[in-house]
Amino acid sequence: MKIRNSAIDNGQAFDWGRTSREYAKYRDIYPPEFYGKLAERSLGIKGQDALDLGTGTGVIPRNMYPYGARWTGADISENQIAYAKELSREAAMDIRYVVSPAEEVDFPEESFDVVTACQCFLYFDQSVVLPKIHRMLKAGGHFCELFMAWLPEESEIANASEELVLKYNPSWTGAHMTRVPLQPPSWCGDLFEVSGLLAFDVPVTFTRESWHGRMKACRGTYASLGPDKIAAWEREHKAYLQTVPEVFDVLHYVTMVDVRKKG
Repeated sequence: MKIRNSAIDNGQAFDWGRTSREYAKYRDIYPPEFYGKLAERSLGIKGQDALDLGTGTGVIPRNMYPYGARWTGADISENQIAYAKELSREAAMDIRYVVSPAEEVDFPEESFDVVTACQCFLYFDQSVVLPKIHRMLKAGGHFCELFMAWLPEESEIANASEELVLKYNPSWTGAHMTRVPLQPPSWCGDLFEVSGLLAFDVPVTFTRESWHGRMKACRGTYASLGPDKIAAWEREHKAYLQTVPEVFDVLHYVTMVDVRKKG
């Protein structure tokens, strides 16, 4: 399903379903401490019902599954959910999935102890989604917004890869990420109160092949470019990667915004 937002990629449409195969194979890159920190905050643990919005291929529910919560994942893309179901079946994980935009997710009041949104909150209509999350959360329940981005200013490889994406897709606005000091979010309003703000750096190890795959699963390439530009970008990016070590780390910056339901 195509998504178009005037604040993202200068209004250029993108479709995560076009990159689901690459997403399933190459976007499951969050390190163990990423999930461990959620569990340390008692988010997604045994005895809880948890909902992951914008779940993609089910990365959060599948990796949090060993901590014991009962997970539901929702995503706007039917193709993404198809891969999420397949990967969960292969791992013998009992996870419920629904195809739905976050704005249209429909569960009864107080259905969940925890709601998460990873790498996707920027795509949501907050005026619709936040009251819905508040309604679906149990009393004292938590909403956690998660994000992890590579730091191109501290990785020559990430920077060069970004520049190649921009060469073929100058509308892409996902480049040039930097550390942003965390502050209590203005969107809490009267619905939520801050429970915790966490930010940390983490190196993620890639091979040439897995980094190329990670870039294929980026919004600026497979999700939005036409076949000719994808082919040209792939040739140039693969040629560039032959000049770098076979295995390397790319430093990433992680943010976790944990808020508690008011009322």
